[in-house]
Amino acid sequence: MRFSVVAALAAGFVFAQAPSTTVRRRIAQALNLTDAQKQQAQAIIQQTRQTVQPLRQQAKQNRQALMAAIQAGKGDVEIHQLALTQGNLAGQLVAARAEALAKFYGTLTPEQRAKADLMRQQLRQMIKQRVQQRLTQGGNG
Repeated sequence: MRFSVVAALAAGFVFAQAPSTTVRRRIAQALNLTDAQKQQAQAIIQQTRQTVQPLRQQAKQNRQALMAAIQAGKGDVEIHQLALTQGNLAGQLVAARAEALAKFYGTLTPEQRAKADLMRQQLRQMIKQRVQQRLTQGGNG
């Protein structure tokens, strides 16, 4: 249960896509969010979704253009420009998600922040262990 809450917290914090209702509930429960905090989180999710959606679409289109340029044997200048554009779009996406996380984090009490920080550390440790396990298994298989 603890790991599922940690995973849910991580998924919610990423804001790659709006967290599912189940994930939002797990985060709210794990952090003991108030109704007001839940409403603020929902507003942040909605605002982030509106900000990120056009960026995601642009990144998808640019990624396709980059692949087409590579496959068509276009010159280094065109490929470089498309790659720079892709990097810029990725940076904008990261920034939007980080801003959303900062806004959400700002709604938390000091106790909730401490709990969120602890959960994030636990998640990072769990991910690190899984990566190490896969690397170990990959070396033996």
